[in-house]
Amino acid sequence: MSNYDVIIIGGGPGGYVCAIRCAQLGLKTACVEGRGALGGTCLNVGCIPSKALLHASHSLHEAQTNFTKMGLMGKSPSVDMGKMMDYKQGVIDGNTAGIEFLFKKNKVDYIQGWGKISGKGEVTVGDDVHTAKNIVIATGSEPSALPGVTVDERVVVTSTGALSLPKVPKKLVVIGAGVIGLELGSVYARLGSEVTVVEFLDQVTPGMDGEICKTFQRSLKKQGLKFVMGAAVQKVTATKTKAKITYLLRKNDTEATIDADVVLVATGRKPYTDGLGLAEIGVEMTDRGQVQTNAHWQTNVEGIYALGDVITGPMLAHKAEDEGMAVAETIAGQAGHVNYDVIPGVIYTTPEVASVGKTEEQLKEEGRAYKVGKFNFMGNGRAKANFAGEGFVKILADASTDRILGCHLMGPAAGELIHEICVAMEFGASAEDIARTCHAHPTYSEAVREAALACGDGAIHA
Repeated sequence: MSNYDVIIIGGGPGGYVCAIRCAQLGLKTACVEGRGALGGTCLNVGCIPSKALLHASHSLHEAQTNFTKMGLMGKSPSVDMGKMMDYKQGVIDGNTAGIEFLFKKNKVDYIQGWGKISGKGEVTVGDDVHTAKNIVIATGSEPSALPGVTVDERVVVTSTGALSLPKVPKKLVVIGAGVIGLELGSVYARLGSEVTVVEFLDQVTPGMDGEICKTFQRSLKKQGLKFVMGAAVQKVTATKTKAKITYLLRKNDTEATIDADVVLVATGRKPYTDGLGLAEIGVEMTDRGQVQTNAHWQTNVEGIYALGDVITGPMLAHKAEDEGMAVAETIAGQAGHVNYDVIPGVIYTTPEVASVGKTEEQLKEEGRAYKVGKFNFMGNGRAKANFAGEGFVKILADASTDRILGCHLMGPAAGELIHEICVAMEFGASAEDIARTCHAHPTYSEAVREAALACGDGAIHA
């Protein structure tokens, strides 16, 4: 039996960050992970491998479409899926090994196996029982099931299977037009698949700024993705090598079918709490299967905390990381804090999409007076030089105070540019504050400054 100050169950972004921060704050810490590798879904079958494939497929696209425009002549590269998957796995292995190194560096005990809360302050892993003053649930999420669809991870796959396909499917159908579906759909479209996205709602990426959604969908259509919107999938019939998707168009109750070599089910994720023993110990859950917590990430059971995808809020790795640090600081007697109003979201397609804060739709619903500053990347010198002029920056600011309320970008390096706005919002900055800050030329970030200028007297290069 081992005695700890803190045991974290789950070694994903929230769990491993919490463990490292706990150790840094002088707490004797262990992290339990049953996957066989640290990093959770994000590093093993999510964020990191998908970005590797996005980078590889974008590089292919550049070679096929833009190299000759720049005078780079030669035979267009072909796709070797085996080598591409080896590259992806190498990226995964390097990152997971890095976390193990950080555990050793910070003296965090890594306990391999599936953990169960077996009593007050008690976690059982296999035949071993470990005790701790505090237990943190950080077990993440898993793909949601869809009625009428059986996943085999060969023909009908979740994101996990889609990241390890042995060959490029001729026809890929993606069920769900959210972040995961569109990212992986764009990967295989660039690799040569005929991609069709079937979505229940009437717009892609639900919850994002409406103007971004429409512009983003048009961009993906230009890249070859097809969309069937307002369609409710009824069933998927699969053989060893093919599948048939049956769906109902909601606007006229018309049933239709589409054939595919591979079907990607990307209809969201749900908290993963199986086998944790939460019901037995009396941990309260929400109606949506999440662990119920208070403002300090505490459950109703003393000494048990929860964070990340298993609690309310966006299922984002960086949200879980912030909560991991905050929970560690709370346990150590400090004032752990997460500003949920400034959590950016990014879609890593080409062009990238990023957002933070309020959308126009939310501000209208609140009845809040606001102003819009917008700048198109076609007016940005570096973007035009790099064949990356598609998209725009839109800043939303309070009509009277000029305080930044939100920002929505579609364009080159949007996932990096959004953080200038995040810092500005964290410190209550106005659009004028950004407009009066010198930005290096030529950079993509100048487009952010131009959008801020547009909130005032007007952009210079518009």
